[in-house]
Amino acid sequence: MKRTAKAIFSILISMIITTSVLPFCSYAAEPDLDAMIEERKNIPIESNSIPSWPVGPQTNAQSAILIEAKTGIVLYEKNIHEKLYPASITKILTALIAYEHCDMDEEVTFSLEAVSSIDWRYDANMGINAGDKITMEQALNGMLVGSANEAAYAIAEHVAGSVEEFADLMNEKATSLGCTDSHFVTPNGIHDENHYTSAHDMALIAKAFFSNDYLAKIAGTSSYKVPQTATQPNDEMIVYAKSKLFPGKEYAYDGLIGTKTGYTEAARQTLVSCAEKDGFKLISVVMKDEAPYQYTDTIELFNYGFSNFVTFKIADKDLRYIISSSNLFDTKNDIFGSSNPILEINPLDEIILPVGTDLTNTESKVIYDDLKDNEIARINYYYSGTYVGNASVIPCKSLVQTAGLGDDTISDEDDEDGPLYINIYKLLGIVILSAVVLSLFFVLISFIRGGKRRKKKKPSVNNGKNLIKFK
Repeated sequence: MKRTAKAIFSILISMIITTSVLPFCSYAAEPDLDAMIEERKNIPIESNSIPSWPVGPQTNAQSAILIEAKTGIVLYEKNIHEKLYPASITKILTALIAYEHCDMDEEVTFSLEAVSSIDWRYDANMGINAGDKITMEQALNGMLVGSANEAAYAIAEHVAGSVEEFADLMNEKATSLGCTDSHFVTPNGIHDENHYTSAHDMALIAKAFFSNDYLAKIAGTSSYKVPQTATQPNDEMIVYAKSKLFPGKEYAYDGLIGTKTGYTEAARQTLVSCAEKDGFKLISVVMKDEAPYQYTDTIELFNYGFSNFVTFKIADKDLRYIISSSNLFDTKNDIFGSSNPILEINPLDEIILPVGTDLTNTESKVIYDDLKDNEIARINYYYSGTYVGNASVIPCKSLVQTAGLGDDTISDEDDEDGPLYINIYKLLGIVILSAVVLSLFFVLISFIRGGKRRKKKKPSVNNGKNLIKFK
């Protein structure tokens, strides 16, 4: 009896201690989280140190970046090269690789390993069964819209044969895009200490991703139903996007093109998003953030970018570079037309500048190294010492195609009385080759004439064997 009473007393004491400690533990955890957020707020914003650059917002994320989607110019940077865990924003790289390697109507089989690779209680999934088959398009929707982890695994197996081999493709693709802080291990971003990237690298990946209209459309979809088929019998397979930036959601953003969320305990909140207003497209990445700040930080970054920066088309605005063919190949017949230049600044090239400034506030430098195909030179532009874009010097479009000298024949739609298109490179090559041939010809003629002027002699002997006769 005494032992029973003693046991009951011990249990009661334990319950009292537990109930008194739990509120304290809960209370104590919140200040720690707040302290981490405050610490992240105090991380320096590197772009704010650029003279005359618009001051960017104080974000709550450990790392954040805003770039212009076409040029990749960085408008806002905060700790952008720190290696952090990406969580499910990894899936935009997986989707990019899958799109490049597969047709969208290919069938993806979900192996037992794929559907068993996740914790169904906690990991995002689409509820598909082992052995089921859906198209690559449906799998990409499941992965990007519903963030389905088993879909990412199945896509990786389909593309490369195994997750390990797919990881090699991920790292190769990241390197080709200019990533320098990344190492990818999984196709879905489920936590692995060796799976990491940076805001800088994710922005480069997102730039490639959102330049693909097909993938961007999926990333802009808030819900998707996987159709029932003979190989996928579930008629209720619907996936929903978790992002709150979509229309009708709490943090809906006007102009949103697409977005991808991510979360693990180690990564915290991660978010990649793209938005466009008046033809000006921006990409935002925030990493190691806390809910709901991943949305408010993204909105502040977008508002900052759209309010403070504009694009300039170099060919229309920069009068410091006038490319002329005056007196170049000038002949009586004027076959080139001295009034028309043979080179031009690419009319599509743009730079990004703060609102209220213009090209007179920039410095520029013409370079001739590491040129792309068709480039004759490149003009790099700088504002307050910061790179803001470039423009290519290229052959005029009227000189790219050639009549008789070009790479391709002119189409039937070309006007027979239209201008003659001349490939200047091939033409110069022909001129140089002709000059060499003519020079050799004149040398040969001179040699022959010199021989005839000499008196006829007895046949000369070459080493006493070969006789050369002059007739």
